[in-house]
Amino acid sequence: MQHETTTLVEGKPAPPVDLIRGASLFLDFDGTLVEIADRPDAVIVDDRLRAVLTALDTALERRLAIVTGRPAAEVERLLGLARLSVSGSHGAEIVWPDGRRREAAPPAWLAPTVSRLEAFSRDRPGVLVEVKPFGVALHYRQAPEAELACQRFAESLTETSDIHLQRGKMVVEFRVPGADKGDAITAFMADRPMIGTRPIVFGDDLTDEAAFAAAKALGGIGVLVGDDRPSEAQYRLAGVPETINWLEAAARVAA
Repeated sequence: MQHETTTLVEGKPAPPVDLIRGASLFLDFDGTLVEIADRPDAVIVDDRLRAVLTALDTALERRLAIVTGRPAAEVERLLGLARLSVSGSHGAEIVWPDGRRREAAPPAWLAPTVSRLEAFSRDRPGVLVEVKPFGVALHYRQAPEAELACQRFAESLTETSDIHLQRGKMVVEFRVPGADKGDAITAFMADRPMIGTRPIVFGDDLTDEAAFAAAKALGGIGVLVGDDRPSEAQYRLAGVPETINWLEAAARVAA
């Protein structure tokens, strides 16, 4: 197949737009569709993003899903789009367009861990605790000097095998083990309307590597958003604006 011409970025090439034909599309949220904000509740979702997601979901005949570390209900609220496939909490929650849901049980360690993290952050301005249904995140984007202290304290709380510690961009997150974004990709791809198609996964963070690996195992591709680094992704786009531009072009090709 003759691919459309694309602009190369340093390291990995940009993905050809016509890869979208016959594919299923999986999109991370923060750092991929919206710029990362100082606080999780400060992200901006504009009408352009809602329009391109709606166009893609229609053109791909509902083979579009958001796969994020945020709670599924929070992403649904932020986007305000009906019947969108969403996986939240790093694969612990999966919501299908027909209303079916799959989710893990809330972990017993969540409440005491939240209490200890809140006590830790109380005397550290800029260190934020984000409580989720199946985990909790410790953010230090507003206090980069606290990175080492945050990581060491987080490691001290993970002596039990019931907690998985996930590092990300200026954050450490406590979540249930045995579920990740790769599991979400695999679950969606085993069900209609995505079964038998080629998965394309966009993501920016270390938490997206499991999704890239799952896509590759299923004959698909990963697209890294942001600075180049060692990754399971085969392609790269420079940032959120370039990703939105690509998605708009892909919606026209897929229509």
